[in-house]
Amino acid sequence: MPKNDNMLAILWMLNSGVKMTAKQISEKLEINIRTVYRYIDALCASGVPIISDTGHNGGYSLLNNFIRAPLLFDIEEKKALLHAAVFAKEAGYPLSEALGTATSKLKMYSNQEQESILSRHLAGFEVINRMGDPSLQPILAELEQAVANEFSVEMDYRTSHEEQPKNRVIDPYGMVYWNNKWYTVAFCHLRNEIRSFRVDRILQIKRTPIIFKRSEAFSAREFFMQNLLPDLVGKDGLISLMIEGRTEALDDLCLHWFLGHHLKERTSNQAIFLLEEKSIQTYVPYFLLSYGKSIQVIEPRSLKEKLVAVASELMEYYQL
Repeated sequence: MPKNDNMLAILWMLNSGVKMTAKQISEKLEINIRTVYRYIDALCASGVPIISDTGHNGGYSLLNNFIRAPLLFDIEEKKALLHAAVFAKEAGYPLSEALGTATSKLKMYSNQEQESILSRHLAGFEVINRMGDPSLQPILAELEQAVANEFSVEMDYRTSHEEQPKNRVIDPYGMVYWNNKWYTVAFCHLRNEIRSFRVDRILQIKRTPIIFKRSEAFSAREFFMQNLLPDLVGKDGLISLMIEGRTEALDDLCLHWFLGHHLKERTSNQAIFLLEEKSIQTYVPYFLLSYGKSIQVIEPRSLKEKLVAVASELMEYYQL
């Protein structure tokens, strides 16, 4: 039996959970006991966690669930991982180099038939996303390390309404990818509260010797979404936003990241949303302008007036 086959056979024998001596392995595989020792050494050198116990009841055993956690992938698992890698790469995944190496290994350790199947499935599977700034990669990598190892970072951060950046120390609790942008949810030492920071507004970053402890129950995603889309259930003073229009336009509005969250009722030619008046006056007009005549605001009247005012300002601006 070839060397690789013998080594794989040893691996499966040990994975059965039964402790085996080198003599028992050599007899079962009909090979020299010294060859068994060489194969065991080679497996250990490659990273296989083989445990060696000496004494009367000694022998070799394999760390629990090693193969199940996972040493081998079936074709569907490989396909899923390669597809997921396409999404991650397009999102500007910070460990893109390691990701490329991992996907190469998946293909490398596939037989010819599997390679053919994977190539067919990858050839027709693509993700189109806005190209990320390559300069964000080292910042994302540093934040990923900070989140995992719970150390604070110092950064120069520029907000949307400030020309000059401010120096801040933050405790990164998590990273969130939303709407083609990366964010970190972190405790800000300057403001003494948890905030969300856009990664593309971080000009410089460096780790500090400060160590923090994140609550195990904390979810960066939940914090981010709660601030982005606060729960209005049971809140007083909500106003109905009624819009009529073409089915395609209404479908698009109902899937909108903000309006879709507040959808109350939908018919073939009408959609009703329940929102705060401040949101209706501040954000909604700018969401609706691009839909032109494909939709019509039925109520509230104040939104109609706001749309007219915004359109008039734009017309006046471009007539200058």
